[in-house]
Amino acid sequence: EVQLVESGGGLVQAGGSLRLSCAASGFTFDDYTIGWFRQAPGKEREGVSCISSSDGTTYYRDSVKGRFTISSDNAKNTVYLQMNSLKPEDTAVYYCAVDVGGSNWLISSLYDYWGQGTQVTVSS
Repeated sequence: EVQLVESGGGLVQAGGSLRLSCAASGFTFDDYTIGWFRQAPGKEREGVSCISSSDGTTYYRDSVKGRFTISSDNAKNTVYLQMNSLKPEDTAVYYCAVDVGGSNWLISSLYDYWGQGTQVTVSS
């Protein structure tokens, strides 16, 4: 059974940092993409960043470029999202998900398995 478990969310002041973790288990796909998405109250889910398992290629939405960094530790089957210079508009529930097709696109419909999410709240 594929499982994705997020952790690391919390409350932080604007300008602060958080590191989210996504622990993955239960799959042995050869080429896949892990993505981070977020959903704020009353808004649609949006892609934040993703990383390819095959070559480590990363992608970021424009609003987080230069502030967020995605990385993976294959030995621990864990993907991280380091979030610096946080802004109130980053407040959302953050989800990690896996695209078993390895598209490396931030399109939520391409992702097959999802975690439960972790809340990130940035106060002004």
